[in-house]
Amino acid sequence: MTFPNFNPITSHTIHFFFEWLAILVGVQVYRVIKRRKGIAQITEGGSFYVILGFILCAAIGNKLLFVIECPQLWATQGWLMLVQGQSIVGGLLGGLLGVELAKKLIHQTQSTGDDFILPLIVGTIVGRIGCFLAGLHDGTFGNVTTLPWGIDFGDGVYRHPTQIYDMLAVSFIGLLLWFNRAKLAPLSGLSFKIYLASYLLWRFIVDGFKPVPYEYAFGWSGIQWVCLLALCIYVPLLIKQSFQLKRVASQSSF
Repeated sequence: MTFPNFNPITSHTIHFFFEWLAILVGVQVYRVIKRRKGIAQITEGGSFYVILGFILCAAIGNKLLFVIECPQLWATQGWLMLVQGQSIVGGLLGGLLGVELAKKLIHQTQSTGDDFILPLIVGTIVGRIGCFLAGLHDGTFGNVTTLPWGIDFGDGVYRHPTQIYDMLAVSFIGLLLWFNRAKLAPLSGLSFKIYLASYLLWRFIVDGFKPVPYEYAFGWSGIQWVCLLALCIYVPLLIKQSFQLKRVASQSSF
């Protein structure tokens, strides 16, 4: 498949449009989920602070991880690099920290993560459409490939369409969680932990099929290292809650 090679201005405009569309669609999906749970406005009560914490810290994490991913750009672009670069992984991890911080401040102990899963999936898919359409000027395409589904983004070179891989991956994770929702329901927040851990593992793998803008140890990218470190912290929490789910299931069977 051959893709038109847009000029940089057109590509960045397309990406910017889909980036904001992803946010708007994600928020609307979140509103529908909350409305079905009897919360008319997502700004009611503690939800406002949770959302605010997520948005602010996601924005910070989004940019911070891009700096880690491409530190070499700082010497030539300075603060300008923060305008044009972002990272979904950074946004997810930053948003997670923001939600937990907000919950601490308002003394909220109930897990809120499960309500974010579908908005994140939909938002990721919409955002990745923008990445795909932006082509060579976005930097999310994969390495050269001879596979039949490789994409020529306009320069005559066939590459892994890693943007499409990402859309398929989050859809697959979402479907697995949906089909197992009854099993996971007894422990609120477990589904989100599984989603985040699965996505981090996926990104660690798939980013190995992308050009590495700046090599760290073992030739891995900054995103791969952040994913690995986050998994080392997050997986023990996931395992702990999984054992709790087994105990709940065994008790309910008596």
